[in-house]
Amino acid sequence: MSEALRELALPSGWELVVGLEVHVELSTASKLFCCCANRFGDEPNTNVCPVCLGLPGSLPVVNATAVNFAMRLGRALGCAVKGAVFARKNYFYPDMPKDYQISQYDQPTNINGSIELPDGYCVGIERAHIEEDTGKTVHIGGGGRIHDADYALIDYNRAGVPLVEIVSRPDIRSAEQARSYVRELRGVLLATAVSDARMEEGSMRVDANVSVRPAGSDELRTRCEIKNLSSLRSLGRAIVYEAQRHVSLWENDDQPRQETRHWDEAKSRTTPGRSKEDADDYRYFQDPDLVPLAPDAADVAAIDASLPRLPADRRTALVAACGAAGHVISPEDAALLVERIQDDLVAGALQAGADPAVTVTRVVNDLAVDNWSKVTAAGLASLVAMVSSNQVTSTQAKQLLEAMVESGEPPEKIAESLGFEAMTGDDLQAVVTEIIASNADTWQRYLDGDETERKKLTGFFTGQVMRATKGQADGAAVNRLLSERAKFFVARS
Repeated sequence: MSEALRELALPSGWELVVGLEVHVELSTASKLFCCCANRFGDEPNTNVCPVCLGLPGSLPVVNATAVNFAMRLGRALGCAVKGAVFARKNYFYPDMPKDYQISQYDQPTNINGSIELPDGYCVGIERAHIEEDTGKTVHIGGGGRIHDADYALIDYNRAGVPLVEIVSRPDIRSAEQARSYVRELRGVLLATAVSDARMEEGSMRVDANVSVRPAGSDELRTRCEIKNLSSLRSLGRAIVYEAQRHVSLWENDDQPRQETRHWDEAKSRTTPGRSKEDADDYRYFQDPDLVPLAPDAADVAAIDASLPRLPADRRTALVAACGAAGHVISPEDAALLVERIQDDLVAGALQAGADPAVTVTRVVNDLAVDNWSKVTAAGLASLVAMVSSNQVTSTQAKQLLEAMVESGEPPEKIAESLGFEAMTGDDLQAVVTEIIASNADTWQRYLDGDETERKKLTGFFTGQVMRATKGQADGAAVNRLLSERAKFFVARS
């Protein structure tokens, strides 16, 4: 069953309620309270010192760049930047060398923001506070889980790395919205250059607070927190599973326990972790070694002035550029082009006179690569003109774009060197006739078939023609010829 269908499988009468906590490592050169390198992938326990190891007598000194990055992110999320206090969050775990984490509690740096998703839905941001990361515990044996492991190894390189924890309000109502929220947040992080947001390296980690309630209700029922989801796929699947588990419990006169849970990717299910603590359990108190943060209006104004165009603004600009050129771009295509940072490329091609529908189609379908910087707006506009005037086929256009990515040369020059020329007219008629004659039984099935069968066999015949012409045939012209031939045969019969 697809993820979309599984999501629809939530019984009628129930509503999903999700809030996300996203932990983002900031891309500073050093850690939050010491001078140790903030660097991924180094040998374990090499980027450590008395401060991040919590040794007696060591004192933290706050990293000013980390604070600036946190405020920059907060303003990009529409938050109010406030004076803040660092607090000690007390709990025991082996990867916390001090037995407490320096975080922010009742006076965080950023509060009351929001993110607008590509479809216009808005998710509120409760807070985005600064804290230090923990070390990393690796459980050896037993599938990597603590209860079955033979032993554990601890790497303190990550201990003390600066984090911002972004806490959304419980505004998310579907797994797809949760994925969209994380994609949008990642776009903001990359645009502001405060984090590399690499989920695969752990610099962006997502916890999902999941509950359900009767549709139409505004109550917030018992939630479970799914910890450390490291991919968008896992995030969506975990939310769907957990929501269905909650519905099953409620419908059987039971209810979920407030607890943390872990997502088992192999078994496609969540498993219990520990009972979820409340704030009182952490015994927060102000850290006596760190002074309060007191940003002034000038600091915030300078950050506001330095912010780049954010994904939502770029989507709006792209929609407007396409609209001015006579094309209504879909929200999905606009979001994808902005996510790939290809919106300015498309807008530039449109300014050069390129057909907007063809431009968007070519870039969305054929430029899904990382290193496309050699493709210029002028070159893309020239390629689109060649497609629009039937100088090259769609297949050839894809090959030309691939070559442009490699060389950056104009498409006309590449087409000439490859001998590209779209085949139309009598030559194409002859090839289609030959292919039909060589596949007489299949052609008869095409004539006798319903719309679905004809659509399938159209692909077969088009593929045969493309192979025979080495990609020089125009696919749309082939489809047109097949349809005309079919009408002729039916009329004769």
